[in-house]
Amino acid sequence: MTVRVAIAGAAGRMGRVLIKTLHETPGLMVTVATEMAGSNLLGCDAGELAGIGAIGTPLRANLHDLVAEFDVLIDFTTPAATQHHLALCHNAARRMVIGTTGLSPDLHQQLARAAQDIAIVAAPNMSIGVNLCFKLLDIAARVMGQESDIEIIEAHHRHKIDAPSGTALKMGDIIATALGRDLAEVAVYGRHGHTGVRDRHTIGFETIRAGDVVGEHSVWFVVDGERIEITHKASHRINFANGAARAANWIAQQKCGLFDMQDVLGLRDTSLRFGE
Repeated sequence: MTVRVAIAGAAGRMGRVLIKTLHETPGLMVTVATEMAGSNLLGCDAGELAGIGAIGTPLRANLHDLVAEFDVLIDFTTPAATQHHLALCHNAARRMVIGTTGLSPDLHQQLARAAQDIAIVAAPNMSIGVNLCFKLLDIAARVMGQESDIEIIEAHHRHKIDAPSGTALKMGDIIATALGRDLAEVAVYGRHGHTGVRDRHTIGFETIRAGDVVGEHSVWFVVDGERIEITHKASHRINFANGAARAANWIAQQKCGLFDMQDVLGLRDTSLRFGE
């Protein structure tokens, strides 16, 4: 069975990589590609924009009129656009793969409500490597987290508008959960001035925005005499697109529910958790 896929924001940097990746993935077909109203690229063939030649899918603006033409929407846009797309897909019973970051708590609740009726994969990072790191962080936190100073350092390109990154926050949440802590209570976002002695129960975040860095995340577990670092560095957006393609194929088989990449990759069912 061929899964018909729509790509929101198809003319952007991530959108173009998604078009190429999905076109080359067995079982997937890009049948809808959207861009903001008023874009001078509307009407252009999505494949030509992605550098793979014409695929017969023009860029169009109104997703509302196109819901009959796709089975799964892939959305790496903005929280406001994602909220709009969620309402459309919910009403039309279409599945979603959401990689948008910076979602508000209210939008997360909207996702959960919609997922009672449709199937959604929502993850701040679709990279297969990053999601393996998520599992490793859970293990590291359980083994040495209570005795460690924990710091999360992330770097992205100058155009990224949210900080810390959704991936960094997810890493912090995984660690806090493993340690029985509430991230909202223990997170420290940057330091300046006379900060006093570090509280070992806190989880620190440091953010870098520079140049064209695709995405780097490093988590330190530091005790006196040694340091464990779990690091992921992305050199190209294709790793996110590969994960999104895998998620689209997987979510097409699900009836309803809210999932993330741990579900897609089968990592939630592994016995890697320390002590199991």
